[in-house]
Amino acid sequence: MAEKESYIEWILELLEAVGGVTERAMFGGYGIFADGDMFALVSKEPGLYFKVDDSNREHYESAGSSQYRPMPYFSVPAEILEDQQAFLEWARESIAIAHATSKKKGAR
Repeated sequence: MAEKESYIEWILELLEAVGGVTERAMFGGYGIFADGDMFALVSKEPGLYFKVDDSNREHYESAGSSQYRPMPYFSVPAEILEDQQAFLEWARESIAIAHATSKKKGAR
């Protein structure tokens, strides 16, 4: 448990530059939210997954990422975790997807 907690703390530190990010324990892991919309999750392993759609799926597939089935989340590659600029770009893409998905759900 301590390993997972220190992992989530590290991820939240990486995301500080994004602002407005919160986390909540769920499903044995954590959901990570921006302005109330879930854009990432930390699984039991632990591992970080970002929300994906058709606009960014190719980045993840070409990097060999695995999908957190059946959800639209893909693992964040180690090289992205190690590159703060790339990490924030990928996070912001996933945040935009989460916001767009939330708006679509609200329009029903």
